[in-house]
Amino acid sequence: MSSTRHVLFLVSNSREPGQLGNTETLARRAAAALPEGSVQTWLHLSQLDIPPFVDVRHTQGHYAAPEGDLKRVLDALLAATDVVAVAPVYWFSLPAPLKGVLDHWSGFLRVPGLDFKARMSGKRLWAVSTNGSRAKAQPMFDSLAMCAEFMGMRWMPPLWGQGGAPGAVLADTTALQAADDWLLG
Repeated sequence: MSSTRHVLFLVSNSREPGQLGNTETLARRAAAALPEGSVQTWLHLSQLDIPPFVDVRHTQGHYAAPEGDLKRVLDALLAATDVVAVAPVYWFSLPAPLKGVLDHWSGFLRVPGLDFKARMSGKRLWAVSTNGSRAKAQPMFDSLAMCAEFMGMRWMPPLWGQGGAPGAVLADTTALQAADDWLLG
């Protein structure tokens, strides 16, 4: 990993542009505590033009290098030392924008010369989420932990806060206090 910490925040809610949800609020609280000199990149996945993933593993066997916004996401992933999934729980699972990007990892693994898995290995994968119950976030956290394991990434303890209407997390003092040193580990 680079000596400069570079944290990529993959914001994967489906809110209207400019609407700050609870999960991003909690992530921004955690980001504010990063040491001086840390680089932060914030990508709002729902505002990018990411094509649906098409599985050609068994027909073509390889993928062309991505273009456009998908290349932008790939470049950000490769530049980062830490990847943070900023993912509210939607129907007990990952939000569609993040799931779509993770599906593309299958293609990135098969781009000739990219060495995606080797280049992701050793990076840290984090997740921050909010919803009404920590237990309902667990399946999403488990899915991300398995992705980290497969890629040789370090799965870090997730950050969870009480969600609901926008701003609800601001009343969750336990989550706010946890956010203050969460990314420092």
